[in-house]
Amino acid sequence: MAIFGRKSSPAEFSVLPRHLGIIMDGNGRWAKKRGLPRTAGHKVGADVFKKISKECGRLGIEEVTFYAFSTENWKRPKEEIETLMRLFYDYLIEAKNDLQASGDIRVRFIGEKEGMHPKLLELMRDAEQETASRTGTLVNVAVNYGGRQEIADAVNSLIAAGKKSVTPEDISAKLFTSADCDLIIRPSGEQRLSNFLLWQSAYSEFWYSDVLWPDFTEKDLHAALSDFEKRNRRFGG
Repeated sequence: MAIFGRKSSPAEFSVLPRHLGIIMDGNGRWAKKRGLPRTAGHKVGADVFKKISKECGRLGIEEVTFYAFSTENWKRPKEEIETLMRLFYDYLIEAKNDLQASGDIRVRFIGEKEGMHPKLLELMRDAEQETASRTGTLVNVAVNYGGRQEIADAVNSLIAAGKKSVTPEDISAKLFTSADCDLIIRPSGEQRLSNFLLWQSAYSEFWYSDVLWPDFTEKDLHAALSDFEKRNRRFGG
């Protein structure tokens, strides 16, 4: 079921997804519409990420995973990749103050470490350690992440541990995030997963919008959550 456009919805909800996935899409098109370089869209998109993650924390969603940079994104122009990495770096430098102001939010970075700058990895570890004791919303930031690779790595780790056969529960336990994803939000008008949480999305609900990510607001998040409340989830039954 695809929902396009915006609608008013309450700011508080009787039913919330336990695990919410958000594909942050449309930064490049947002910039192109304004005659700006794609990098300008990524900069605005990073600010939107901060606002939406804080709103998820305020609402009390247990876990939210943001798709920030996929394993396939390395194919993009070098200048765009460098800008994205600089944005990650700047966010992490500012994260100490941001995280203090965000209440009880915990941060975790998921994805492959290969190809990432050592300084960036160090800052990621620092942010994770500084928020590890918190008990509020867990914010996963998927950087250099691919759903197929995540599943392959999980199976390979089980084989290396001596497993002769594996169960779905075995694989779930080895993934970056083991919780099934209840709702996946994808703005920008695209209607595909793009290698995001392939295992965890087996019974996900989907919400699509033609709003580009830099224009995505708390009101759009509320519209998605309001629609989720009305879904009749049968999990194949």
